[in-house]
Parts: sequence; C-alpha cells; structure tokens
Amino acid sequence: MINKHIPPEFQRVCRKQITRKPTIVSAWSIALIGFCLIWIGGCASITNDANQQIQFRAPECKGMEVKCTVRNKRGLWDFEPPEIVSIRRSDDPLVITCSDKTGRNHVESMSSRMGGKIVASAVFLDFGIVDAITDKHREYPSQIAITMCE
Repeated sequence: MINKHIPPEFQRVCRKQITRKPTIVSAWSIALIGFCLIWIGGCASITNDANQQIQFRAPECKGMEVKCTVRNKRGLWDFEPPEIVSIRRSDDPLVITCSDKTGRNHVESMSSRMGGKIVASAVFLDFGIVDAITDKHREYPSQIAITMCE
C-alpha cells in the first residue's frame, strides 16, 4: 500500500519497481550470444597453419648449381636445393621447375592430399566450410626429391 503523503512522481517510481519482474531471459540471451561468438571465433582453429614447410632436395645434383621455382595457385617461391621452403597450402598441384647452368630444364608436379584434421573441423566446428575455402586441410609431402639429375 502506497502512502498518501508521498508525492505522485515518487509513487510512480515505486509502482514500477514493485511491478518489475526479474529478467532471467536476458541472462540466457547473453550466455547464448557469448557461446555463439566463441564458436564462430574458433573456426578452423584446430586445423593446420596456412603454410607448410617442405624440404626440397636434389640428391643426384651434388656439386651442380640448380635453381628452382615452385608454384601453386596461392604463390610462387624460388629456392636452390637442398632447402626448406614455406609453401602456402592449396588444392592445386605443386609445380616444380628447375634449371641448371647449362640451360637444362626439368618440371615436376606434386599433388596435395586432404589431411586428417578436416574431419575434426567438419564435425566440431563449421562443417569444413572455412577449410574448404582456405585450403588449410590440404597437405603436400614434407620432403620432395627432385629427379632432375638422374
């Protein structure tokens, strides 16, 4: 019961405070939004890095000066074997072009394969959509022997 001696503006404030119900729904909404942000922010977090370290060697070309270029749709890298090169992952084949001082050229191609972490990404995160776009689920062999001098 509100006292008659209280001014009307204070009576309105008191009625609002008395009739206001606690908002449990807002706490659940905040928790749901937080969960969704964490889930979306975790996309592709358990998959591979965008780049892969590949060791290139030319075992039969010892003592020869060989210069090579490796490329896929994501980039182009120059190196001289033996060397470890950081290559951007791609679903395209890795094309290796080498030449020596005499002008002899050699071209090889190495295809990538799907890595095992795509299954975890597909099941737990985003159905593999992010990995399919970024090609982070693809893997090249970790060592490639160039057969130019055989």
